[in-house]
Amino acid sequence: MTFREHKHELLLDQPAVHRGVRVARNVVRHFARLEGVKDVEVEKLVLIVSELLANAVDHGGSPAMTEGELEGDPRMRLALVIGAHEWRLAVSDENGGDPARVSRAIRSAQLPDLEDERGRGLYLMRQMVDSMEVDRSPDGRGLTFRITRQHAT
Repeated sequence: MTFREHKHELLLDQPAVHRGVRVARNVVRHFARLEGVKDVEVEKLVLIVSELLANAVDHGGSPAMTEGELEGDPRMRLALVIGAHEWRLAVSDENGGDPARVSRAIRSAQLPDLEDERGRGLYLMRQMVDSMEVDRSPDGRGLTFRITRQHAT
């Protein structure tokens, strides 16, 4: 993942467990601050990272909290590039479902069912970013979400 005026790229590859989501939030927060991103924007980025990785665990890995609870070695991957005026994020899982169905959910302008305990994350994230796309992950087994957001310097 490259684009003009990028400073550094953060790449994470870790087991698809909930503990990994917490670790990634902390790493992304630290990385973004080192790149000079303002705190309010850092928190938006961390929220989106947290939601995408939690989805990767729940839908593309397993509901395990720690590596010791995993069956097999499901992985989740994150790539983040922060530029002078935008950041780009890609999150991949290994068993995320049908990209066409998820794309329809992303594009839907309809409010999700507020009585349902699940299903609001994609809608809320879409409201916070400039672009959100989903397609098959590079290994063909899961999904990759690609997100771009403009930010103030």
